[in-house]
Amino acid sequence: MTTAPTLTDAAAARIAAIAAKQAKPAILRLSVEGGGCSGFQYKFDLAESPEGDDSVSENDGVKLVVDAVSMDLVAGSTVDFVESLGGAAFKVENPQAAAGCGCGSSFGI
Repeated sequence: MTTAPTLTDAAAARIAAIAAKQAKPAILRLSVEGGGCSGFQYKFDLAESPEGDDSVSENDGVKLVVDAVSMDLVAGSTVDFVESLGGAAFKVENPQAAAGCGCGSSFGI
C-alpha cells in the first residue's frame, strides 16, 4: 500500500483561503506531468470533487487529491506552503525524488 501525500497546516490554510476567494471547495489536486528541468513537474489545481481513482488525504477540512498515475511518483510526499523574500509557493517534499531543480517544481527519480 502506498502512502498518500499529506498537507501541512500552512498549506491547508492557504488552500482554504484561495478556495474561499474563488467560491470553490477546498480541494487541491496534485498531479505530475512530464517535463520541467529534471524530467517531471508538479501541477496544482483546485478541484470540484475527487475522481473515482483518486487518493485523498485531509487536513483541517482541506482535501489533497492525487490521481492513480501521479500517486506512484508522489507517494509519501508532503505538500507545504512557504513564504520567503523570493515569494510564496506550494512546495512538495518528495522522498522519492533523486534530483530536483532550483525552482522546486521539477524533479527526477
